[in-house]
Amino acid sequence: MRNLALALSLAILGLAGGFDRPAAAEAQSAGPTLEMDTAKGMIQIRLFPADAPRSVEHILALVKRNFYRGLRIHRAENSLVQFGDPTSRDVSRRDWWGRTSSGQPIGVSEINKRPHVRGTVSLAHSGDPRSADSQLFIMKTASPSLDGKHVVIGQVTSAMNIVDQLRVTDVIKNITIRGGGQ
Repeated sequence: MRNLALALSLAILGLAGGFDRPAAAEAQSAGPTLEMDTAKGMIQIRLFPADAPRSVEHILALVKRNFYRGLRIHRAENSLVQFGDPTSRDVSRRDWWGRTSSGQPIGVSEINKRPHVRGTVSLAHSGDPRSADSQLFIMKTASPSLDGKHVVIGQVTSAMNIVDQLRVTDVIKNITIRGGGQ
């Protein structure tokens, strides 16, 4: 009976460990946090520089330049929200939203093995991962069809309820960096 109780305890701990192990791995590969102040509230995104160093570096450089200040959400679906098009500052150009970027594509393909689950933050591109630039999307639902096609650069750690509320034209007041030696 004691062995059964021990086996059951280990099984339960192993199940719990299934949640803790990824968290521990995340902590090792996680970098700074982006604080995304939107019209609906603050969202925190933990970045993964160990998994996509050039991509994360590129986004951090844009954040430091206040590139995202005043942009709008230009795509909001049941499965994701997307932002990062500079033309979205101009509501009269709404038909063009989603077609432009900062004009400085990353130039490398850093596709990683992280899955596109709820809260995943990835770089958008129009078919060639090397063309990814300033547009990001946040998954509201899992989408395995995107795995291996878009580089995952981070994960929402706080306020997925705010992500769920975002709509097209909602303003990003600003994005700032916290932690990670920034």
